[in-house]
Amino acid sequence: MKKIITCLLAALGLTSACGQQNYENVDVKGFSALMEEPSITLLDCRTADEYKEGHIEGALNIDQKQGDFVEKAKAALSKDKKIAIYCRSGRRSADAAGKLAAEGFQCVNLKGGILAWKEANLPVTTDSYEVDVFKTKSGKVVKFHALMHASIRMEYDGQEIEIDPVGKLRDRTVDYSAMPKADYIFVTHEHADHYDEATLKLLSSEKTKLITNKRCADMYGSGDVMVNGDQKQIAEGFTVEAVPAYNTTEGHLQFHPKGRDNGYILTIDGLRIYFAGDTEDIPEMASIKDIDIAFLPCNQPFTMTTDQLVKAAKTIKPKVLFPYHYGQTDLSNVPSQLKGEGIDVRIRHYE
Repeated sequence: MKKIITCLLAALGLTSACGQQNYENVDVKGFSALMEEPSITLLDCRTADEYKEGHIEGALNIDQKQGDFVEKAKAALSKDKKIAIYCRSGRRSADAAGKLAAEGFQCVNLKGGILAWKEANLPVTTDSYEVDVFKTKSGKVVKFHALMHASIRMEYDGQEIEIDPVGKLRDRTVDYSAMPKADYIFVTHEHADHYDEATLKLLSSEKTKLITNKRCADMYGSGDVMVNGDQKQIAEGFTVEAVPAYNTTEGHLQFHPKGRDNGYILTIDGLRIYFAGDTEDIPEMASIKDIDIAFLPCNQPFTMTTDQLVKAAKTIKPKVLFPYHYGQTDLSNVPSQLKGEGIDVRIRHYE
C-alpha cells in the first residue's frame, strides 16, 4: 500500500522514481532569499488571468494546466539556471516542479504559494508584462518590460525609456495611457510595427527626447536624427550609438535597405544594451563588442532565420539574449543551439 501511495504522489509531481522527491520545497523566507541570486529564474505557473491579478515582479507566466506546459517551459527556461516556481497555494507548482525536474531542470517550489507570500506582506505587482531586472556597474536597477513584438519599456533611475512604442499590432494592444510619460524614446525605422505616431504623441511631454532615423523624424515632424555610426551622450552616464540594420538576402533587400534604418546600442552606467532593430546577420555585427544584453529579431523574410539568429549571437556574444520581433517563428531550438556559448537565452512574449 505504501508503494502505491508513493507512486500516486509521483503522478502528482511530488516525487520521482516512485519514491524520491526530485525538487526542493522552501518557505517564503527561503524563496525570497533565492530571488536575490543572479542564477535564478522565477516562474508563475498559474493562469494568465491569475497572473494579471497580481504576481511577484520578474516572474514569467506559463500555465501549468495547459497541455503544452512542458514544451513551453523547455523553450523559455534554461537548465543552467535554478527555477523558483510558485502558484496560488503550492499544489500546482509542486506538480509543475516535478514535471520540469523530470526534464532535467533544477526546481524550487514555494510552499504555500503566493497566498503565503502575501501573508508575509511581501510585494506583488499587477504589471501584466514580463519584467527582467538587471543592475548597472554601480548597482542601479534597470527593468525591461516585454510589451510586444519590438516594443520594450525600460525603467532606470526614475527615468522612462521606450523602444519602438506601438499601441496596436493585429489583435494585441498596449495601454500606454497607463504608463508614465517617456524621458527618452528610440525609434528604429518607419514600419508600422515600430513607428506609431499616435503613441509617440501620447508618451511625449516637453522634456521627452525622441531619437530616431531621418525618415521617421521627417514623418513625425521632429526628433533628434541619428545615422549609422553616430554616437551621442544624451545624459550623464548614458550614451547611444546608432548601428546599421538591413537585409542581405536577395529578394528581401527592399524591406530594410542598407543605410536607412537604425539599431541602437545604449550604454547606461556601464551596462551595454543592443537593440538590433530589423536586420539580418550583417557583417557589421563583428565589430559590436562587450554587449551585456542583446535584443535580436527573428522572422523571415523581414529579419533573421533562427540559424541567422544563432550565428549573430555567436558573433556578438552577449551575456543575455532576448530573441524578439519573432511573430510565429518557432524558437524552441535556439537555447540548445547556443548551449555552451555562455549566453543566457531568455524567450519572452515578443511575438
